[in-house]
Amino acid sequence: AGAAGVAALLAEPHHFVGKKNVGTLLCGGNIDARLLSSILMRGLVRDGRLVRIRSELGDLPGTLARYSDVIGKAGGNIVEVHHQRMFLDVPIKQTEIDTMMEARGADHVRDILEALNEAGFPSRLLTD
Repeated sequence: AGAAGVAALLAEPHHFVGKKNVGTLLCGGNIDARLLSSILMRGLVRDGRLVRIRSELGDLPGTLARYSDVIGKAGGNIVEVHHQRMFLDVPIKQTEIDTMMEARGADHVRDILEALNEAGFPSRLLTD
């Protein structure tokens, strides 16, 4: 709806020729907040700023904290973690973690993956 005025200007410019001042109101006040949120989040995914990674961790006390610390020190921001150890084909005393995280872009994601792998948490990107 916010683009309707601009559409009218573009579609029928002859109606506005010679007018002293012509303006149009641009707004998005009636857009569904959930739709807007979905659009923005998909943009972050396309830009490589919101990614999912899968990592292998030992199922021992404190391991998840150390894993999170590596991501934080590398500048990543964890948004969501799915900790799976029962239903996947993982060895006993091992777990797989799917982590959704924010990063600054593809280079930053590579740096975080490198830091995780160097810290002993084999990790790979799940999103393109």
